Amino acid sequence: MASSSDGSLSADHTPENPESGSTTSADPDRRGRVRLRRAAVMAVPATLAAATLLVLTAEGALGVQFAISGMPFTVTATELSGTGFEQFGALDNMVEGSPNEGDTGGQVLVITSVIKDAKLTKLCQSVDLGGTNLLIKAGGGKDKVTASDLTTDSTELSGNAAFRGIEIGNDASTLSKGGVTGPIGVFSQQADEVVIGDLRQTNYATTAGVFKLPGLQLGFSSKGC
Repeated sequence: MASSSDGSLSADHTPENPESGSTTSADPDRRGRVRLRRAAVMAVPATLAAATLLVLTAEGALGVQFAISGMPFTVTATELSGTGFEQFGALDNMVEGSPNEGDTGGQVLVITSVIKDAKLTKLCQSVDLGGTNLLIKAGGGKDKVTASDLTTDSTELSGNAAFRGIEIGNDASTLSKGGVTGPIGVFSQQADEVVIGDLRQTNYATTAGVFKLPGLQLGFSSKGC
């Protein structure tokens, strides 16, 4: 995983004025607006304890292609293994006027993780409904949960990870291992294979082409995952 030495983008990194060829003659107010639009920086807990993913620009980035509810849910698994891994920054949106939009205008800055083919052991997913949790469990027996074209939009992700054939620092628009491309100019990474033990995510959205849940159990519980 990529490790950012700072976790923030310096305010001195002002784009050059293409007309003048110099930053000294650019309008200071214009430079400030450019910084506000483009310097969207996010240090996200990733799959390694010391790793951070720096998003250089999130403007216009899209994660899932539907309006999210704005209610986060927790996902855990004792192990996730997969091929065709990608990861990049994105921006999810709620329906206008959603009661969950808070002071963000209904937008959530997320880290999008893509796995072409994934297997999960002892999957648990819980949603806090206020006093009780909707709980889903699967893959606790001999058969694992499997998913194809799995995409998750997370604000937190932790575990013990190992990668094979990893590439760090790609432009998200050039990703090729998971079958998904992100926005131009966004920092990303990809790998041929990934294994994550003790996976824990705070997600806002999940999509998959096929999602098989052997031993599915769904119910309500006073405790989440």
